[in-house]
Amino acid sequence: MRLTGWGRKPAVDAEVFAPLSIPDLQSRFPRVQFRGIPRGNGRSYGDSALAPQVLSSRRLDRFLAFDPATGVLRCEAGVLLADILDVFVPRGWFLHATPGTKLISVGGAIGSDVHGKSHHLEGCFSRHLDRFSLMLADGRIVECSKTQHAELFRATCGGMGLTGFILEASLRLKPIESAYLRETTFKAENLDHALALFAEQSRTPYSVAWIDCLSTGPRLGRSLVMTGDFIDDGRLRGTVKKPLSVPVDAPGFVLNRYSVAAFNALYYHRVRTAQRERVVHFDPFFYPLDGVGHWNRIYGKSGFTQYQFVIPKASGTAGITAVLQRIAASKRGSFLAVLKTFGPVNDNPLSFPMEGYTLALDFKLEPGLLPFLEELDRIVLDHGGRIYLTKDVRMSGETFRAGYPRWEEFQDLRRKYGADGVFRSLQSERLGL
Repeated sequence: MRLTGWGRKPAVDAEVFAPLSIPDLQSRFPRVQFRGIPRGNGRSYGDSALAPQVLSSRRLDRFLAFDPATGVLRCEAGVLLADILDVFVPRGWFLHATPGTKLISVGGAIGSDVHGKSHHLEGCFSRHLDRFSLMLADGRIVECSKTQHAELFRATCGGMGLTGFILEASLRLKPIESAYLRETTFKAENLDHALALFAEQSRTPYSVAWIDCLSTGPRLGRSLVMTGDFIDDGRLRGTVKKPLSVPVDAPGFVLNRYSVAAFNALYYHRVRTAQRERVVHFDPFFYPLDGVGHWNRIYGKSGFTQYQFVIPKASGTAGITAVLQRIAASKRGSFLAVLKTFGPVNDNPLSFPMEGYTLALDFKLEPGLLPFLEELDRIVLDHGGRIYLTKDVRMSGETFRAGYPRWEEFQDLRRKYGADGVFRSLQSERLGL
């Protein structure tokens, strides 16, 4: 089967093993000479879920138990976050931590230790995870939690599938009284203004900013800062528009500095006042891109990469400013440029967030892009930051090791459980894991 990540490059021909049940998996694993990687719904952008052999969780998609007294859901690893929301929002429950797409699996959410618009208050996905079962390289199944096989728990959360295959998990949901949020949009004149707004709104449950990454001078980093909080009107069964879809690959000439600049100007000025409030359904607030099917076709057949980094708070303003200045000078605009704040780092060796600011930008894969991103890598590292593994498709091993100083601890644990000889991806080979 031909497989790619969401960025569509690279592509590999892979042997895919997708067990129907946990007993089915136990009866056939470990397979002779398996050297591959677990994979969920294929929404990692780069090559972290690509290998010549793939162990897919997508047919392990059953809910196993739910306790309405505690909000704890037990489900198999291939269940999508969208499946959880479809069933549990009408019952008054939501996810504590969710990324910008609901089309990822629970196993993928654990493997990436995903974060969202609530990280400054609620941390990563793993913070709301009670336990999971993990199949090791030798076929044994172990229970992992913060107190049981705790080192495996911490390494697997954010470990990109490199410690074993997650079978099922128990996660805590949060109660809500509506499917709708009150969204407030603030118009920020520049980066300093945007960061000041984040600080002022630090107690608001959800916050995110869209940045015009081509603005310069006193308008560098001009943004729309959006905050949100669930309301309590009892409307748990709201509706949203049927998703549109990009039917074919866009021609390469559609995306250029002029079209991006025009889009950015229109998007920034769509909000005409300094502050706007409205009530919105959770779906477009949390998952705006899920409303456009196959949106990765916008970047054409050559594919794209999302460059996401985090810089600690102390050097955040200087670091983000330097990156934005370099992007504006290069004329390499991005339709998507999203800024968020992170709360404290957790104890998982490869989890991405640290207390500070994170910026995500999409770039079309084209000649000259990789050297340019290496320039941005140096700025990020010089300011104490690191690159998000779930979005990565080209980072060097040196850049990885500089950004994730606990990588040796992670690798030692992989050796201890024999995972280093079995669970491997194109990304792990590139990074030297």
